Amino acid sequence: MTGAGYTVVVPTSGRNSLQALLSSLEHGAGPAPAEVIVAGPVPDLPGLSVPVRVVAGGRNAGWRAANTEWVVFLDDDVRLPADWRERLATDLTGLPSRVAASYGHLVVPPPTGGRRPADDERRCAERAAGWHLSDFACRRDVLAALGGFDERTSRVGSDFVLRLRRAGLDWERGSRLSLQPSRERGFFDSVTEQRAHAGDAVLRRRYGRTWRDLTDAGPSPMGRHFLTTAALAAASLAGRRRGVAAAAWLALTTDFALRRILPGPRTPREIARMVVTSALVPPAAVLSRLRGEIAALREKPSAPKAILFDRDDTIIVNEPYLADPKLVRPMPGAEQVLRRLREAGVAIGVVSNQSGVARGLITEEQLTEVNARVEELLGPFDTWQVCVHGEADGCACRKPKPGLVRQAAKALGVRPRDCVVIGDIGADVGAAAAAGAAGILVPTEHTREEEIRSAPRVARDLTEAVGLAMGERAW
Repeated sequence: MTGAGYTVVVPTSGRNSLQALLSSLEHGAGPAPAEVIVAGPVPDLPGLSVPVRVVAGGRNAGWRAANTEWVVFLDDDVRLPADWRERLATDLTGLPSRVAASYGHLVVPPPTGGRRPADDERRCAERAAGWHLSDFACRRDVLAALGGFDERTSRVGSDFVLRLRRAGLDWERGSRLSLQPSRERGFFDSVTEQRAHAGDAVLRRRYGRTWRDLTDAGPSPMGRHFLTTAALAAASLAGRRRGVAAAAWLALTTDFALRRILPGPRTPREIARMVVTSALVPPAAVLSRLRGEIAALREKPSAPKAILFDRDDTIIVNEPYLADPKLVRPMPGAEQVLRRLREAGVAIGVVSNQSGVARGLITEEQLTEVNARVEELLGPFDTWQVCVHGEADGCACRKPKPGLVRQAAKALGVRPRDCVVIGDIGADVGAAAAAGAAGILVPTEHTREEEIRSAPRVARDLTEAVGLAMGERAW
């Protein structure tokens, strides 16, 4: 891996710890990053030899701004040892194509002075023992193909690696180490952290009941939390068994509190915090999970039912008024993304203006031969919709009019609003908008600047465009 082989993205909320991370990133052996992209609000940054750029947003905004093969995500509170860059280069060199990501060993320092770790420190260490996003490297083309991270869910990392696995890709733990000191937590932080259980319901609905096993997330505590909360609810109701329910709730809550208190420092503040939050955590977790279940039921599939492609300069290299099948050349990445869309069961079609027929520059027979050659090289399409008219013909099909998109949707048995149109000029996204479909522009040297500025979504290449079209669904 060369020095320009990776970009570091640091999602941040503006904590002062960011400066220490950037300073530790700058020093040490091994290739430096091509750029550091800080995603989020930042304090005054120190002068660094490595280029630093600030973008608004989170992880997704960061990797989309990157221009290297690898993107490395670092939490803003980690510290890097002197050999981190050198070990990163080793971790990312020579990986097989099926390995799309690498994560480092995360070390949480023990408490100073021989003190036993508090509850939040133990939980931080447990999280660090598994895979994580605190020091996580991923190929940029994979991020683009998968649509990046689903920042709507509280289980961002779990969702992403599940989509990696569904796409037939894998991740590995590297040799590099990073340090993540425990920071002081608020009294009720363990209660507010239960919001993450809302994401459990979403992941179960998306990936099935085995999602925890697939991500090494460990057993869920929700069974015990449901039992404790049910006992509390029964104890609050009038009835002969009210006392039994209250005793059950007290026994379960006491056991939960003791399991958190006994391994810890047992200071008065820690004991008080464990007693109070042990009573609040179970109902907070259950309420969060119920909210997640409701959200999961309402969640609509984000993937389109069909993706429609312009032909020239989108799936094949543009040759003006192409009449010779021998000159057909696929665009970079076209064969791969089309194959994966077919494997995912997504309908694909072509919507193309070919005014060369109306101008007398090519014949309809030659057009048919060229399109047949496209299918020989790229595989079959579910529909071809081609307009052979000229600009002055006044037809309803020539893009940016909606005719081709509507015809393609009808041929595929879907609604235009369930389609995404991908093309290289404004007429392509204009036709999509006129038909009620989504449009994504993939600019080339022939795309005008005003077309790029006015496009609803812009992708750097065809792979990224299909990733955006597929949204948060693995494909």
